[in-house]
Parts: sequence; structure tokens; C-alpha cells
Amino acid sequence: MLDAPHLYARPGNPYLAPGGTDWPDNAQRFAAFGQVAAEICRGAVHGFAPDIMLAHDWQAALGPAYLRFGPPCATRSVVVIHNLAFQGRFPAAIFAQLGLPPAAYAIDGVEYYGGVGYLKGGLQCADAIVTVSPTYAREICTPAGGMGLDGLLRMRRDVLVGIVNGVDTRVWDPAADSHIAATFDAGRLRRRIVNKRAVENRFGLVEGDGLLYCVVSRLTGQKGMDLVVASIDELVQSGARLALLGSGDAALETAFTSAAERHAGRVGVIVGYDEPLSHLLQAGCDAILVPSRFEPCGLTQLFGLRYGCVPVVSRVGGLADTIIDANDAAIAAGVATGIQFQPVDQPSFVAALARTASLFADRKLWRGMQRRGMATDVSWDGSAARYAALFRGLHERGAAPAAVASAAAASASTDHRRGARG
Repeated sequence: MLDAPHLYARPGNPYLAPGGTDWPDNAQRFAAFGQVAAEICRGAVHGFAPDIMLAHDWQAALGPAYLRFGPPCATRSVVVIHNLAFQGRFPAAIFAQLGLPPAAYAIDGVEYYGGVGYLKGGLQCADAIVTVSPTYAREICTPAGGMGLDGLLRMRRDVLVGIVNGVDTRVWDPAADSHIAATFDAGRLRRRIVNKRAVENRFGLVEGDGLLYCVVSRLTGQKGMDLVVASIDELVQSGARLALLGSGDAALETAFTSAAERHAGRVGVIVGYDEPLSHLLQAGCDAILVPSRFEPCGLTQLFGLRYGCVPVVSRVGGLADTIIDANDAAIAAGVATGIQFQPVDQPSFVAALARTASLFADRKLWRGMQRRGMATDVSWDGSAARYAALFRGLHERGAAPAAVASAAAASASTDHRRGARG
């Protein structure tokens, strides 16, 4: 913990002011965070010598730069990318306040298109780079997915590895969840109907046994929420219903609330963040919509698997890695856990909704998909083993960077919880 009240003792959250805007001194706030982390690695805390600095996203990414451009230190550094779109870019004038040597303001340091790039500097200086799914690791090395950093990431591909996130299976456990109306497990799927009725009541939906979709999301273009808005009429005309919980872009919030008024009883919308309610949605709805344009990992589809809420996802990033598409081969093999679609556009999304409705009509097939999803290991066990392999490789004296990434990737052979592309 870093106690610096002048930087951090403020209302709002660690990143934003109460009104949702960036703090004007975020460059200093997060530079201090990285600088103190590097000082700890060099012995600032007596008796504590960390082997690994793990820096998440741009807010921590200067830590590896402070390690590289400071006195020698045995600590190795890892940067984890949760979303490459957020990079921490600031004007060049900020560099003089960072306490880094002049040599750090260079293409192999923190300089980025004439300014200072916090994430760019971390990616340049870290001993290893992790992102939160194998497919996203490949996508960010392309111009389409690299957000301007694809060249650097291709150059450092030998130390880049994708490790899928997990969820806390004690918190997300339908058999013992205090946030839902009725607990259940894969052998008692019929108890989900109690949760379905609770969702209908909470969202003002007409009661019925037909297909009920949910959305639990930030309302942004990245999440493909404009595709959902554009497809609501088709969704309702098919006989399905929708319960949405989320907040974000004001225009999307307005569009969804207007759709709820237009389709009263068929579409219910609650604007905001409510984690207990998100548990109920996963426990009571039949399918969850995750039509992201890009998705580093995604968690809502993992919650959906855990709760028998079949994910309908775009075939990108971690969504492609965690959901097995219900194509003919996967259905015949008895391995399907959800529905994937590609490309990420409205015709493909509408086609996915139609395919979902057809699958839902075969209740035996649908229950099989639910049970397979619930049997999927979405815990941290497999991913933690991969992180441990990466850390061990970094800690071994003289380990080559490519060998480090290979060690982490090789451990995936023991991790059978993940899905495959359909």
C-alpha cells in the first residue's frame, strides 16, 4: 500500500473524479505508483526483496521503466494488458517530472509519438508481457487490433503470452449464491425457473417460459451494444425478451430506455451497476449476449457458463477462447457450450439470435449445453499454474526470454477448461 494522501485521498475511485473525468494529475499519481514500486524492488522495505514486479495496465506500467532506467535490480518485471485501448498517453512536458534519466525519453524507452506513453514504456521495458487470452495476444500483434502498438508487440512477440482470466468460484457459485432467488446446480436446472420469475418481476417483463436474454455490460461500442440496440425489434418479433443492466454511453443509455418503452413487458432496462442483480440475471436468464467488437478476455461469459446462462458471443479475443460454438460438429460431439458469430456486424448478430432460438427450442439439447457450460472449469486454477510457470522461468538465472514465454505457454497443455473455436 502506498500512503500518499496528496495523490490518492480523494472522492471517486482510484482512476476518476466523482463526475467520471480523469484527475488532471493522473500522470503524476500513477508515475509515483510505479516509482515507489521500483524503489521497493530495490530494498526500500527492509527484509523484502520481491522476485517479480507484476504491473497491470498503463496505471502501473512505468514500474518496469523505473526498474530498467535505475540502478541495477534483480527483480524481473511483467506487464499485464487487460485492454490495449487504454494506454496512458501524456504530453512530452510531463517527462521532466518523472525522475527518469534523459536516456529514458527514447524510442526504446517511454517516448511515444512525441509524448510520453506509460503503457508503451512498460511494454518496451518489461521482461515479459501477458495479456488476458491467447487469441487477444495474437490480435494485438496486428494493425487492426494493435491500437498503434502492434509494431512494438510484434517485435517483442517472443516474450508475449496470453493467459485467460478466471473467476472466483466461491463468489460465483449458483449452488450457494445468496444474491439469487433459488440456488441450483447442474442436476437441478429446473430450479432456475424461480430466478427467471424474479428477473421478470424486477425488470417488468411479462411472465413466460420463452427465451429470455440478458445483457450485463458497459454500454459502449467496444461491447457491441449498438448491435443490440439495432436488433431489438427483431429479437422481440421472434418472441424473445431482453433484460439489460448496464451504463455507459449516454446515447446508448437513451436508446435502450426508449426500446424498453417501445416494447413494454418485452424489454426491461436498468441503467447502472448492481453486482447482486447481475448474479440474478445470470441465474435466471436463458442466454447472455456478449457481441463485443474486441474483447481481451471477458468475464460475463464465464459467469454465464457457471450459471447455465448460455453465452452468445462474437468470435474475438477471450470470447473465442472460452466458448465452444454449437455448430453441427460440436453438437454431434457433445461439446458445445455457446453460440459464436463472426463478423461482428448486425446481420451476423441477428443470424446468431435466430440460431440461438432454434437451439433453445430443442430443450434437451439446450439443457445439455447448460450442463456442459456449468462443468467447464472457469476458476483460476489453470491460469494460476501458467502464471507460476512464467514467474519461475523469469526467476531462473539466465533464462532466455523466448524460453520464459514458452514455459508459460507449455503449461496450457494441462489446462483443459478452455473452449475452442467452432
